[in-house]
Parts: sequence; structure tokens; C-alpha cells
Amino acid sequence: MNLTRRSALAIGAGAIVVTMLPLGARADLSDDAQALVDEFAGGAELSEGGVTLTAPEIAENGNTVPISVDAPGAESILVLALGNPVPGVAEFKFGPLAGAQKASTRIRLMETQDLLVLAKMDDGSVKTARAEVKVTIGGCGG
Repeated sequence: MNLTRRSALAIGAGAIVVTMLPLGARADLSDDAQALVDEFAGGAELSEGGVTLTAPEIAENGNTVPISVDAPGAESILVLALGNPVPGVAEFKFGPLAGAQKASTRIRLMETQDLLVLAKMDDGSVKTARAEVKVTIGGCGG
């Protein structure tokens, strides 16, 4: 391989972009949401995949939005509504006798926003999933 000045600069620029990606992913979290993520993750690196979040694309009424989360091998699952005044929506914990690591519930959403789900796995890793829900009538007084 013949390394030219131009290709060396391109490799360096690519490395800078890759190292900046996690900062961009965290930039859209409020201080409250980031504190919840940090506390739940306990310093573990977040990675996508391994978690299935099912939520409607459009919720006609934000007072009762059905969601379900499936995370095989999870010890606990945290659900955050990033646009709500209080982002923490629910936390589910699974014991060793749990038949499956999944949960369903109905939540309140104030406005159109992203839902973020974190699942702490048996091996200590933290998996994430994200979905946007468009709300036509807000459910938190909005």
C-alpha cells in the first residue's frame, strides 16, 4: 500500500469523526435524562441492538401510549421519554426465575418525542433501542 499525504489526512479526519460520534449521540439528552442513563449504565459502554422496542409511530392521545420492550438476557430495563418534564418512565427488573425478559405497559407522552430504552444485560453490557412517537394530543398537560 502506498500511503500518500492525502490518504493520511483522510484517515486522520475519519478517526476524528468516529471519536466524535458518541458525543453527538449524547448531545440530545437533557441533564436529567443523561443522569438517569449514567446511573443505570454504571460506566458501561452503550451499544445498539439486542433490544426490541415496540411503540406506535403516531399516538392520537399522549395520555395512554402502549409500548413493549423485549431484551433477552437482560437483568433490568429502563424506559425514558426524552421530551417529558420527567424523562424516567419505567424500570423493570428481572430475577433468575423470570421466564422472559420483556414487559408491556402504557405511558404518558407530553409531545412528539423519542423513547430511549436501555437494557442491562447479564454480562454487564448495556444495549439500547430508540423510537420516535408522534403525539397529536399531549398527555402531560401540554
